[in-house]
Amino acid sequence: MTFEKGLLKQGTKVLNACKRKELKLATAESCTGGLITSLLTTIAGSSDVLDRGFITYSNESKIECLNVPGSLIKNHGAVSMQVAKAMAEGVLTNSNANLSLSITGVAGPSGGTKQKPVGLVYIGSTLTRNDTIVSKYLFGGDRNAVRLQAVTEALNILSRQLQIH
Repeated sequence: MTFEKGLLKQGTKVLNACKRKELKLATAESCTGGLITSLLTTIAGSSDVLDRGFITYSNESKIECLNVPGSLIKNHGAVSMQVAKAMAEGVLTNSNANLSLSITGVAGPSGGTKQKPVGLVYIGSTLTRNDTIVSKYLFGGDRNAVRLQAVTEALNILSRQLQIH
């Protein structure tokens, strides 16, 4: 996949900030299916920062790879603030990273409900096992547009976490 220059520039800033702060990054992606990790590994030198990327598309993979409690998925659904938080925290438990990013959502075109419409995405991040932040978004457009908007916002969240201006 070819990424637009703006995303690559933003990804480079995130990687450079991580390198300066001696942080390792790991990701857990559901609806984006590895797009963030793919973007970051497009950038030379990413191996200095990126520890690993989990593609946890199924509920079982969220439970098995990230230790997301099955009860959270049962009670709140895989696309929820609670699961995004557990994913972000589970990334740190199951990696050598001290900065995590998680994404779960409904990219569409099907799978949406009245309560959880197509375009609903939760993005979580934890920095050095301190407070986990989770943000909720409702993106418009087709499946690819939703996924790319999620990637853009994920990089924005990391930029804020790293205090990149």
